[in-house]
Amino acid sequence: MDKFLIVGLGNIGAEYEHTRHNIGFDILDYFVSKHKGEFLSDRLAYTAEVKIKGKLIICIKPTTYMNLSGKAVKYWMDKEKIDPARLLILVDEIAVPLDKIKIKPAGSDGGHNGLKSIQELLATVQYPRLRFGVGNDFPRGMQVEYVLGKWAKKELPVVAKKIEASADAIEQFALTGLETTMAAFNHLIF
Repeated sequence: MDKFLIVGLGNIGAEYEHTRHNIGFDILDYFVSKHKGEFLSDRLAYTAEVKIKGKLIICIKPTTYMNLSGKAVKYWMDKEKIDPARLLILVDEIAVPLDKIKIKPAGSDGGHNGLKSIQELLATVQYPRLRFGVGNDFPRGMQVEYVLGKWAKKELPVVAKKIEASADAIEQFALTGLETTMAAFNHLIF
């Protein structure tokens, strides 16, 4: 059975729930719930397994906090023998507008501490990521407060649509591959 590792980035703790920085957790919660799965506490992460058409999708929400996400990613990749091409990181991205998601095969960490940790521990930038646009509507010097903040009420309908689309992108990634998924989702405006 083909295996994939889907990693939602975020921070554990009630104060971080449903913040922009925790969108990776929210996407995976939606995806796993949609497929009648359940997260369990495991080593370095909450984990759930979803099976779709002969594909095993292992979903993890690291419990290491964002800045040490790479520890959980590396552990689960090694444990499950997952190739980086079958890894998909779900991450918040201020360089992408709120009405978009961008799926990329590789790239820099862009100053994102979760991606920086993953890059350091995997010793590569060659792994797919779904960048969930959170926009950059914050005053100079207020980036941390913005990403750790809750969504504005007016943003919630767009966020909900993008979470659903991101869950669809996870399925397509596992079923048809990265190129097809990028072609299907990178042009959408929500």
